[in-house]
Amino acid sequence: MLGGLAGWVQLESRQALWLRQNTQALLAAEAGMNMAVQGLLDPAQRKRWIADGRLVSLRMDDTQLVVSIRSERGKLDLNSAPVADISRLLQACGATRNQASGIAQVLEAQRNGGQSPLRVVEEVRQLPGMNQALYARLLPEITLWSGLDRPDPAFASALLRRALNLPNQSAVGADPGEVLAIDSRAEQPGGVIALLQTTVLLSPSEGSAQPYRVLRWQE
Repeated sequence: MLGGLAGWVQLESRQALWLRQNTQALLAAEAGMNMAVQGLLDPAQRKRWIADGRLVSLRMDDTQLVVSIRSERGKLDLNSAPVADISRLLQACGATRNQASGIAQVLEAQRNGGQSPLRVVEEVRQLPGMNQALYARLLPEITLWSGLDRPDPAFASALLRRALNLPNQSAVGADPGEVLAIDSRAEQPGGVIALLQTTVLLSPSEGSAQPYRVLRWQE
């Protein structure tokens, strides 16, 4: 009886410790995201934060942070892009020609049918013909918030540039726009890791207490 009780107490203690460490790591990842936003808004720091997906290493107390920013202008907007470009990107992400054509045609039919535009990227997973592996490869390359017919080559990934035959351009000094995807990874000394993926709109309104508005949040 006492042995069982002691085992239960130890299990509860381990679970409480894991929960506390995981919460601390997640808070550190959120701090990393906020540091990236601050860097983008501060002219003195902006040169360090280039929105083309490059990794920036930071340290906060004893936690190691790795943060990256990617402008949504460098992604393919599924609500604005030509259907042919959507099909090309799908094939570059591993879809067969027929599979890519079918998914692209579904999106085109939704547009022509007067349906509401896609509101969250997770809707893409539910499209007929989409599977989890293809969705995982596609997700970093798509957006719903740029409003551009074609991605800005300065911020596009190598995969997207190849798929759409975009020119190579440097992101240094280019305007990333106000909608950005920020990935923040925090690792604590004990090996606990937290990953926070967000999409934010900078300066959502004049006089706003927050310097950004969250469009997407994934822990």
